[in-house]
Amino acid sequence: MSAKKKVLIINRRAPYGRSNARDSLDVALTCGVFELPVSLLFADDGVYQLLGEHDAQGIGQKNLSATMAALPMYDIDQLYVCEQSLKTQGLETSDLANAPTAVDQDAIQQLIKEHDVVLTF
Repeated sequence: MSAKKKVLIINRRAPYGRSNARDSLDVALTCGVFELPVSLLFADDGVYQLLGEHDAQGIGQKNLSATMAALPMYDIDQLYVCEQSLKTQGLETSDLANAPTAVDQDAIQQLIKEHDVVLTF
């Protein structure tokens, strides 16, 4: 029997305005259901997905916070955030929920190499 493919999902979009963030989380949860090892990397505007409670009611979208909170139930606990993106957005890891590991560009390149499948949203 072959080893399970390791999946890295890179989130580059803000949590609302487009379906990218929701789609990426749906893919992550689906991979989790099939017990595939999944890692999530948040970069660029995707770092905003890691901010605590979102209030999306004003824009008529479903809140992503509940989906983010469900990740550990699917054994998805490898969360990473791009250090440079945090600096660019004026954020620090202490501002974020889900306790992601901050990584630099070299570590991001290594993450990509370590995974069999890389999806970008």
